[in-house]
Amino acid sequence: MDTTEAAAVLRAKEQDLLDELAMVTRPLGDAGSISFGKRIGEGTSLAVDRLTSVTVQEGLLATLAQVRVALAKTEDGSYGTCEVCGEPIGAERLEVRPWALRCLADS
Repeated sequence: MDTTEAAAVLRAKEQDLLDELAMVTRPLGDAGSISFGKRIGEGTSLAVDRLTSVTVQEGLLATLAQVRVALAKTEDGSYGTCEVCGEPIGAERLEVRPWALRCLADS
């Protein structure tokens, strides 16, 4: 994959991640009446859902950061180079994960 193609794929991935983040971070409606008792109820389910959403959000934000770094690398000419050892990242790895910032040996 050449740099122009990689940049297009990365921009599409960036937009997908932003869309997913918008869904994960949307308000859940009225949460003012949540009560927590001894039994698992709606309040407990909402709390679990929120904790899950936070974990998902953290993963999406981490991937988004990697995508944006990879996009910057397409602009400065260093795309496809491992940020640890400076060696080329394998074409197969970049095909599967275009936002990879490290080669397999350093990941």
